[in-house]
Amino acid sequence: MKPGNTSALAPEQRQELFQILEKRFEKNMRRHKGLTWVEVQAKLEAAPGKLWSLFEMERTGGEPDVVGQDEKTGEYLFFDCASESPKGRRSVCYDQAALDARKEHKPANNALEMARAMGIELLTEQQYRDLQQLGQFDAKTSSWIATPPAIRELGGALFADFRYGQVFVYHNGAQSYYAARGFRGVLRV
Repeated sequence: MKPGNTSALAPEQRQELFQILEKRFEKNMRRHKGLTWVEVQAKLEAAPGKLWSLFEMERTGGEPDVVGQDEKTGEYLFFDCASESPKGRRSVCYDQAALDARKEHKPANNALEMARAMGIELLTEQQYRDLQQLGQFDAKTSSWIATPPAIRELGGALFADFRYGQVFVYHNGAQSYYAARGFRGVLRV
């Protein structure tokens, strides 16, 4: 399936996803103070391709939820809010170049390609820090985050986690992968 595929969800899948998202939205009001589900749902109904991306975020264990609204564009921001890095997106290296560079024991995929195929982007460092203000995430796992080109050009990539009451941002070779490291995404609607 391609990102933005409007025919990808059957009506019953759409309905089930709306129910899941609404329930999560109502249960976690601290994540999106001042926003209403009716307005969010109306935006989603006008953008079925975005709904498909949310379906993919949910299917891979991300538990997407609205975490705010972009003041400039008015877009709602959905982040993966699963307590740990999404299970369906772990054991991946950072990008295709990193995957191609591995000589043996290659993972099945890479974070940037998976995110692109889902129609989402990896969280930036600031977005990851913002997410941590809404709860504790990645206390046992870690998540790849968007890496500045200068670091990536030298072979590295960034990941983050939450330990000892603190957000830590680290570096690793982009070709590395671990069972406890996945990635978190953002979708703008």
